[in-house]
Amino acid sequence: MSLWNAKNITVPLDGTDMYGVSFGSGKKNLIILPGLSDGLATVKGKALLLAPPYKDFMDEFTVYMFSRRNRMPEGYTIADMAEDQALAMQKLGMEKASVMGVSQGGMIALSLCLAHPGLVEKLVIAVSAAKVNDLIRKNIGEWITYAENNDHKQLMVSTAEKSYSEAYLKKYRKMYPVLGMVGKPKDYQRFLANANAILDFDVEERLPEITCPALIIGGQEDKIVGPQASLVMARKIPGSLLHMYPGLGHAAYEEAEDFNRRVYDFLKD
Repeated sequence: MSLWNAKNITVPLDGTDMYGVSFGSGKKNLIILPGLSDGLATVKGKALLLAPPYKDFMDEFTVYMFSRRNRMPEGYTIADMAEDQALAMQKLGMEKASVMGVSQGGMIALSLCLAHPGLVEKLVIAVSAAKVNDLIRKNIGEWITYAENNDHKQLMVSTAEKSYSEAYLKKYRKMYPVLGMVGKPKDYQRFLANANAILDFDVEERLPEITCPALIIGGQEDKIVGPQASLVMARKIPGSLLHMYPGLGHAAYEEAEDFNRRVYDFLKD
């Protein structure tokens, strides 16, 4: 048994596959769906690297983190990503799981919950939105342009500047000179497919259909989806809980020291 019972997973999906990781040995399942960064690098082979922040979950939960499918057809949508996730759960023998989606992953989690409510026990949506707004469209459009121009440094700098607090950026900006050389993919096809899928996303009017317990987490200084997106979801999902981090933006899930504990307490209750 590896450290934290960490495992790398490959799930076959009609002509392609989906990479995932798992860690922990709890009886309950928790699925984590990452954001748009999954378009640049998948979770393949990273079980031990991704496990440490979730060590407090591992006695009660088996934690899974999934990437999107490897080969994405033209016109691939957020709803398609949710269907892939439901199929992956079925193939792994998961009848039900709590689901946490971050940013674009939150959009997938909402779609999964709406299309397959019986699969989702509890729902956590972090720094995400139920509908593309003008701010999201502007940011995604900018990043698509950088990717199409093969400008990895500007893509990374723009993402960082719009995600992190000023206190964090004071330290992080020292890395900007090397950002163009770190983590650059072979091509941006996967990133562009993920990014374009966001531009047509809208489930806002269906939010009242969600009946499972839900926790919405946002950043009051979010420059990517905007803080209002979290407020709308909390207002429209019946009985949902809301926590907004003052002074933090889109990277609140990384910067807030109590983020994972807040999620764990919600899931455990």
